[in-house]
Order: sequence, then C-alpha cells, then structure tokens
Amino acid sequence: MISSAQLTHVYKYFPDLNDRQRNQFAELYPLYQQWNERINVISRKDMDNFYERHVLHSLGIARVVSFLPDARVLDVGTGGGFPGIPLAIMFPQTQFRLVDSIGKKIKVVQAVAKALKLDNVVATQQRAEKVKGSFDFVVTRAVARLGLLHAWTRKKLLPVSRHELPNGLLCLKGGDLTDELAEANVPYRQYALSGYFEEDFFATKSVVYVAGSR
Repeated sequence: MISSAQLTHVYKYFPDLNDRQRNQFAELYPLYQQWNERINVISRKDMDNFYERHVLHSLGIARVVSFLPDARVLDVGTGGGFPGIPLAIMFPQTQFRLVDSIGKKIKVVQAVAKALKLDNVVATQQRAEKVKGSFDFVVTRAVARLGLLHAWTRKKLLPVSRHELPNGLLCLKGGDLTDELAEANVPYRQYALSGYFEEDFFATKSVVYVAGSR
C-alpha cells in the first residue's frame, strides 16, 4: 500500500497544482500498480517508493525549466513513461512525444496516458535515431551515457529558442558523473536535485543540461 505521505510530498514541492493535476498524480500509482502486475515496467522495490523515485525524480526537470505552451518535448527511452508522463501532467499545454524501442513498455505508456486523458502525449515504439521532427527539448532518464545521447539527439532540436534556457538536452542522472562528463566532451550545466528536494534519494541525483548544436 502506497504511503499517502509520498503523494503529499509532490504537493508540497509543487503547491500550485490545480485539482485536475492533483487527481492525475493521485491516479498514477494505482494505474502503474495494475499494469505492473501484467507487465513488469517498474521494480517491485521501486513501487514502494513510487512518488519519490519516479514522479518527483521526473519532476526534477521542472525545477530546471518551465516548458511553454505549445513547446515540443521528446522523451527518449521513456520506459514506463518517465520522465514524460509526470512532465505532461505538470505542463498540460506542452506537447510530449515519448519513444522507446520496447513495445510492451509503450503499450503501458499509451494506456496510462489514455486513462489520465493526457491529450498532450503521443507514445510510439521507436528508436531515438529514427524519430523525425524537431523539438524544443529532449529529456531522458537512465538511458545511455551523455555523449551518446547528445549524438542521437543534437540534430533533433529546433534552432530558435523561446525559453529562457536555450533549447537542448536534459538528462536525469545519478552517482559520480566525472568520467561520463569528461568522455562526452560537450559544454554542460549540472543541477543538483538535492538543492530542490530534501529526501536522501536525491543526494546523488542531478539534471545535466547540454545546449543544442547543429
């Protein structure tokens, strides 16, 4: 049984959510619990900390940038829908494209988006390299090393930026990134999530941002 305190933490960090958003976040856990019994998209251990390790973690990106209405965001390797689904709830007027190469995971994402009436989400089974179109931002979580992600996505970014943060790649990362960042050999900014969320889980978590380049 999920702790109601976990959901309360989402509301604490994001107090301006409207009733529809609050209800959608509340519906996430039972939806994923139901699907997890059929298709294992989230580990059993992580389901016990669902709102902390999946929802709040995804929303770390919302602490770095507020997506504008009609902005286009690509979630590469979305898995069960993270970070894309929580971000789509947070930014209902932003258009999200969620892609993953594993069909059963996309089936779950499509079902969750439909149940929540997230009209701003399109989920497809597709590899990142094959995605057509251009986007304001690309977001990812635990998909690949930064250099590879940058190579996959840098040509998919729109050349003209409308946000205060220039168009680019936003990666949720954890642990010691020293070698990975050096290997990527690209200019970056690193935002420690411990500066936004007080839970111990976020002590080693960060958002790594790389501005777009053609």
